[in-house]
Amino acid sequence: MKRCLFVLAAIALTATAQANETFKIDPARSTIAFKVRHMLGNAHGKFAKFTGTIEVDREHPDQSSVQVSIDVRSIDTGIAKRDDHLRGELFDVAKYPQITFKSRRVKQTGANSGEIAGDLTMHGVTREIILNVEFPSNPGAHWRVTTPPLKRSQFGLVFSKSAETVSMIADDVAVEIEIEARR
Repeated sequence: MKRCLFVLAAIALTATAQANETFKIDPARSTIAFKVRHMLGNAHGKFAKFTGTIEVDREHPDQSSVQVSIDVRSIDTGIAKRDDHLRGELFDVAKYPQITFKSRRVKQTGANSGEIAGDLTMHGVTREIILNVEFPSNPGAHWRVTTPPLKRSQFGLVFSKSAETVSMIADDVAVEIEIEARR
């Protein structure tokens, strides 16, 4: 999720085109994935449906912005029963169907890197996060977005204490994002 937003913001920090441009995330060529450690190893998953817009101001990159919305119902871990459990008990998609990110600040940190600070809202809780963006010199390539692991508990995404103890589910969730966006 976060990576998508950072990738889009990275576009705003590069190139020498027109001053203001709008890019839409291409979900067919992008990935928002996650990994959570538990007793038996790692559980991997992704979100199949998401949208996003990147507003790029090339003359003033700090005035660029990113907005992303993820359809939580599209969660896919490869195990239907687990997906249903996550949609219901953990995410409560009936009440919280979307995960959103809206940038607050964009900062170029190097020739091919930047930071995007913004509000991540998940499960009814909003927290500021920092996305680190690496963008290639080839505009057609994927942009990589990284962030420190998210803590599930900070967003109220917890099972019962006994279930978490028995399954040894980690609080940290690694987020992996690769984004491709088009004008």
